Amino acid sequence: MRCGASLASSSEVRREGQTFAGGSLLVRYANFVRLPHTVFALPFALLGVVAASYSYPVTWRTLGLVVVAFTAARFVAMGFNRIADRDLDARNPRTRGRELPAGRLTLTQAWTAVIVAAVTFVWAAWALNPLCFTLSPVALAIVMLYSYSKRFTWWSHVWLGFGDAIAGPGGYLAVAGRWSEPGWLLWALAAAVTFWVGGFDVLCALQDEQFDRAERLHSAVVRFGRARSLFVAKAMHGVAVVALVAFGVGLGLGWPYFGAVALGAALIAWEHRLVRPDDLSRLNAAFFTMNGIVSIVVFLGALVDRIAS
Repeated sequence: MRCGASLASSSEVRREGQTFAGGSLLVRYANFVRLPHTVFALPFALLGVVAASYSYPVTWRTLGLVVVAFTAARFVAMGFNRIADRDLDARNPRTRGRELPAGRLTLTQAWTAVIVAAVTFVWAAWALNPLCFTLSPVALAIVMLYSYSKRFTWWSHVWLGFGDAIAGPGGYLAVAGRWSEPGWLLWALAAAVTFWVGGFDVLCALQDEQFDRAERLHSAVVRFGRARSLFVAKAMHGVAVVALVAFGVGLGLGWPYFGAVALGAALIAWEHRLVRPDDLSRLNAAFFTMNGIVSIVVFLGALVDRIAS
């Protein structure tokens, strides 16, 4: 996973953005998987829970298990990615300060944490319902195999997005134990997250254009260049907004949700104005934090709509 703008200068290596200061093992593990990013992606899992709540009861137990399952799955995804990319990260000036290449975590510590997280995810899926348990190995395979996709296809951005996107249907399945009616509803939610995340991963990849070319890695910017990559990112975000609208229509949501989607779309459009092919100076930690706020805004809109209904 590429995001995490570096605070390093050309002559020194400092910790990346969205990380914590400190040297305890807990802090090192939190930074290892960029724990703050969990807060920005979790709302889409909870959006699936909100959707299911229109037809099925939601208990505090189920809600807690959804949070545990999502957090564990994301730890597996990020942790495994860091393990798979440790040699690449060590050669990349932007990422060589990460926990594994910098030696703040050992490979054994990293693998131990990833395995524990994977077991926790499977346990939470088992505790939810048989369907979630059956699908849990598939979910783990999707989020882990992404780590190798950029070695052979620029579609790795979409793969990453889909890995995050399964959280939405996952939240629904955790409550309902079955697919949605109409069936396309969850696919619309998955498409929204896939292209929302994928579009911003294209922007993330702009930071590593020279490195990716040197290492023969695949990304939109390597395939199309900067200007066309920015167009690809905009197109992906356009699809994401359309999918969010379709999801709201299918679920019968009202103005609080659609107002939140409109605000989210405005934030994304404003962010795109900050990045130009010849100027990536504003592609920083604050930029990606603002992107994360979009998911929170959309979720809160759906939640307010559900409470008011």
